[in-house]
Amino acid sequence: MAVKIWAIDPMHSEVQFKIKHLVVSTITGSFKKFQGTVTTNKEDFTDAEINLNLDVKSIDTNQSDRDEHLQKADFFDSETYPEIKFQSTSFTKKLVTIMA
Repeated sequence: MAVKIWAIDPMHSEVQFKIKHLVVSTITGSFKKFQGTVTTNKEDFTDAEINLNLDVKSIDTNQSDRDEHLQKADFFDSETYPEIKFQSTSFTKKLVTIMA
């Protein structure tokens, strides 16, 4: 199989996260601007490489004051580090058994 590259489609994808706050509540958020690719040379994806870039300034926790705080140096420091970059180091195929 020739090398195949798929672009992550932001119109049909989302990047979300959940964080426990003081063991009492859970904060859900997302990054609204991102791009990524999945590259593979094999049909079963065992050699897949995943790359994802997140625009830190696009963080959205549904509370603008918190979003602004998360962009400051206490957390992401978006002025110095405007992107979060992820590159996979391995991709493992797992067989899942579902019992009825």
